[in-house]
Amino acid sequence: MPRAERARLAPYGAAICAAAYGSMKLAQALGAEALADKDPLPPELRERLLARDPLFVASHWALAGAAVVGVVVALATVRPWGAAAPRRLLLAIAWVLGIFMIARAVGVLGFGFVGDALLLVGVRPPPAGEVALARDLARWDLLLWSPFFLLWGAFWTATAARLRVSGRGTP
Repeated sequence: MPRAERARLAPYGAAICAAAYGSMKLAQALGAEALADKDPLPPELRERLLARDPLFVASHWALAGAAVVGVVVALATVRPWGAAAPRRLLLAIAWVLGIFMIARAVGVLGFGFVGDALLLVGVRPPPAGEVALARDLARWDLLLWSPFFLLWGAFWTATAARLRVSGRGTP
C-alpha cells in the first residue's frame, strides 16, 4: 500500500470509531442498554444512567450528535468536499479530540489504564459498599473502553499530524 493511502487510514479510522460510538449512544438514547451497565461511573450516577434519567437520555442524544459531527470532521480531512472547511479548525478539532481521548485512556481524567490498574491492585480504594461493582467496571474499562479511546485518540492525533504536515488533508 502506498504511503499516501496509509496516511488516509487514520481519518477513516477516526470516522469509524465516531460512528461506532455514536451508534451506541443513539441506541442508548432510544432505550437500549447497549453496554450502559458497563459505564465506569460513580454509583449514584450509574443508578441515574440505568434508570434513564432525562439528563442522561439528553446527554446520549447530544453525544450521538457529536459523533455525527466527528464523522464529518474526520472525513473532511480526506474528502474533496472538505477543502471548503477551514484547515485550522479541522486541525484544532483533531488535536483536541486526540489528546483528550488519549488522556482519558491513560487515566489522566480519572478513568483509564492507570486508574483501573490502581483500583484492581488495591492502591486506590473503591467506593464504600461497591467493591465488587467497582472492580467489575474497572475490568470492563481496562479491557474495552480504555483501549477503544486510546485507538480513537491515536486516529485523531495521526489525522491532525497528517493534516499539519500535508498542509491540506484533502486530495
